[in-house]
Amino acid sequence: MDVSVTAPRQPAVELRRVVKSFGSNVVLRGIDLEIAEGEVCCILGPSGSGKSTLLRLINQLEPLDSGAVFVGGERCGWVERDGKLVELGPSAVAAQRQRTGMVFQRFNLFPHLTALENVSEAPMRVKRIPRAAATLRARELLASVGLADRADAYPSTLSGGQQQRVAIARALAMDPSVMLFDEPTSALDPELVGEVLDVIRGLAETGMTMVVVTHEVSFARDVADRAIFMDGGDIVEDGPAAEVLSRPQQARTKEFLARMIDGGRS
Repeated sequence: MDVSVTAPRQPAVELRRVVKSFGSNVVLRGIDLEIAEGEVCCILGPSGSGKSTLLRLINQLEPLDSGAVFVGGERCGWVERDGKLVELGPSAVAAQRQRTGMVFQRFNLFPHLTALENVSEAPMRVKRIPRAAATLRARELLASVGLADRADAYPSTLSGGQQQRVAIARALAMDPSVMLFDEPTSALDPELVGEVLDVIRGLAETGMTMVVVTHEVSFARDVADRAIFMDGGDIVEDGPAAEVLSRPQQARTKEFLARMIDGGRS
């Protein structure tokens, strides 16, 4: 008889009792959260609910006040040595950060670099990938987001949707294990939203682990495995996307979703 036991997989992302404040404003109030490998998790909530801060803590762009964040089973920003926790230095944190790709509300492309150069720059500088290999990979990624013909274009000549697609390709160029999206369509004209959501939808189909902060309720319902509603620094509701977004249990979630749908972002 085969009695071998497969070890349980580590969560792709884990937050344990995470607290974050800015001055007297408590933004996250002891968040506990696990995101499985390959899971697409959409986070919704009103402005100021802590959604973007949560992503920034996962990507180590903000320090924690207390608690712990793990990516791929490794604690972010700290390492245990001789039974004590030791804070990592900037270079070690930068190395950890490579495992998470982040796409922001604003595209943050280098204006003096072409789309191709924006995508290939970090792999060459950070990962020391040879220029030829980095350029080939950048062309492949631009093609995957529908921009093969705009490789030599500068950001100023691209639409907002095109710039955001370049930003997604740039994040993917570092081969992250987790992709973080912070309201990736909020700065776009309505007619450009769909082209960016289509790229994210395609990534979901590849099995990429993703955490997406969004107000696009219909997109979250269609693409996400899981939906989380946050308010006031707490997770108010968490469950399968179809359940949370179509049949929410909490009054605050119902109120928020009704307002979003009435506002035309269903």
